[in-house]
Amino acid sequence: MDKRQIDITYLEYGSLGELSAEDRDLAARAIEATRNSYAPYSGFHVGAAVRLDDGTIVTGANQENIAYPSGLCAERTAMFHAAAEYPDTPMQTIAIAAVSGGTLCSEPATPCGACRQVMAEYQTRGGHPISILLVGAEKIWKFSRVDNLLPLIFDSLEK
Repeated sequence: MDKRQIDITYLEYGSLGELSAEDRDLAARAIEATRNSYAPYSGFHVGAAVRLDDGTIVTGANQENIAYPSGLCAERTAMFHAAAEYPDTPMQTIAIAAVSGGTLCSEPATPCGACRQVMAEYQTRGGHPISILLVGAEKIWKFSRVDNLLPLIFDSLEK
């Protein structure tokens, strides 16, 4: 038997001001997208912004439904919208932010398993890593590829 370990590396920033201008803009767009959330049941408003390889930014927000689980997460709303509108343009980065009680959450909100798997699918489809920005008021985490949030994905670009 061999004991193995999976290590995940990510960057942690203390504020939006520490990000590159490009990432700061994407994070701001994700925060702004929380306003389009429909979350009357949870009160947890999530916004996502996807930057495509050509610089286009597409946003999405979570959409709840009283017939749970008929709603959809912000991440998948944004990614599906991007793929439907720009099917031949790979995704480069996705930023995700959450607001609760009218305030940006202090800690970054992390994507659910279904969203992580959809990110992995688009990463494979695009042929290069998709970076992920998880935006909180007190810290921001940046992952360089989906594999860092979903180790051992079906079709990792790292073979």
